[in-house]
Amino acid sequence: MKAASGRSGLGRFVGNGEERKWSQPAASIWLQRGVLGLLAAGVVGGAVWLMMPASEGHVAQTELVKLAQANIDPDPPTSASDTSTAGIVGPDRMRISSQTWHRGGLGSKALVTFTVRNDNDFAVKDVEIVCAFARRDGSHLTDRSRVLADTVGMKSRKTFARVPVGFVNVNADQAKCSLVTARRA
Repeated sequence: MKAASGRSGLGRFVGNGEERKWSQPAASIWLQRGVLGLLAAGVVGGAVWLMMPASEGHVAQTELVKLAQANIDPDPPTSASDTSTAGIVGPDRMRISSQTWHRGGLGSKALVTFTVRNDNDFAVKDVEIVCAFARRDGSHLTDRSRVLADTVGMKSRKTFARVPVGFVNVNADQAKCSLVTARRA
């Protein structure tokens, strides 16, 4: 048996006394270094350009323009077919008796469960609610509104479960919903 020499397994890194030939020509190496240098110069130049303040010398001067106020008839003629505002009921005899909320949709949507109590002598539909969301310290974050197409009967209550109100801020911790309007059914 032959004894193993100390250089076995390192054939690529330790030569056998011969001079190693270059696998790439010198022009290719210089080309690669030039491209990398150009790329580095572009990145540094872009960073410097982004950090520079805006130029104050070449800003176009704008003039203040005053607009004329349009005159609108205070009493537009109403027709019998215009029922867009007919039957709107204020939330005088309606209220939300209980409400809870939790997050859904990977934590970005607010799902509200609440009970609407109708003390009117008529049924209502298209109940519009607005929910105000706040941080833990009570500071206001956002408002979301929703129109519910269901009907709440006269002198009754109806529970709406897990109604998606909309996207809310990640910091939202409290919700307070209130009734805005409804229509006679």
